[in-house]
Amino acid sequence: MLVTYLEAIRDLCETDSILFGAALAVCRIIGAKLSTAERATGQSSAIPAWTIRIEERIAKARALIGRLICFRSGNNKPRIVRTVRMAFAGTNFSLSQPDIIQKLTERIDDLKERIAAWGKRIRRYTERSTGFNQNRLFQSDQKRLYKSLERPMVSGTGPAPNQADTVAFWRGLWSEPINHSEGPWTEVVASQCASITPKDPVIITPDDVAEAVRRAPNWKSPGIDGLHHYWLKGFVVCHTVLARQFQEALNQKSLPSLFTTGITHLVPKDQVTTDPSKYRPSRVCRPYTRQ
Repeated sequence: MLVTYLEAIRDLCETDSILFGAALAVCRIIGAKLSTAERATGQSSAIPAWTIRIEERIAKARALIGRLICFRSGNNKPRIVRTVRMAFAGTNFSLSQPDIIQKLTERIDDLKERIAAWGKRIRRYTERSTGFNQNRLFQSDQKRLYKSLERPMVSGTGPAPNQADTVAFWRGLWSEPINHSEGPWTEVVASQCASITPKDPVIITPDDVAEAVRRAPNWKSPGIDGLHHYWLKGFVVCHTVLARQFQEALNQKSLPSLFTTGITHLVPKDQVTTDPSKYRPSRVCRPYTRQ
């Protein structure tokens, strides 16, 4: 069915719409949850869900330890007593037992051991994940790795800058025309480059598209259209059409503006989060423009 639609289209924008519709249809058929537009364009949290759940357990266990210690110290408020009863629910525990202090101490020690085990699990994952990411970054961009090691991590949890000031600042950098001074050195460079043999014409084949898509992450941020690399890998029949349309765009030296539009996230450079100039732009483009 998808082949029929792809053979009838001649434009990259139409191909993108057809592939997105096919991905949406598959998600509806299998009953997958679909992200809203607001969630699709936002940056997802880098903290795994299981880590957040363990941190919540640790917080609850620490609160319980505090109330058990209060009860052991002689605090008999109804809320404290109710918490103690809930902590020993399902056991033959009674507040009138002579070894109540020993039972409380054992329960507190057990909770402390659980907290230590949970914390060790999170630290083990964090160390392993950090090492893996640093090794991968060392292979791809050593300069960026060394900068990340020298520069402390910025949380970016401070107050956000004024929206109007931010728009005005970045519009002044990106939208205002710039008049460059053409010095005599440009003519020298142009004369030197005139003797360079032009590169042979590039021929894009379906195998090239398949190889580029194969190396791309499945669920990396897709851009405005919301089409992930996963679907480009699964819809193999689109590789021939994409190769032909990319070849036409290369020969015509033009690409639809739809594929040059992306989402820009502003990442804080330091702890000063109210100054628009203290942010680094991080742009998310469409999958096609990355390969």
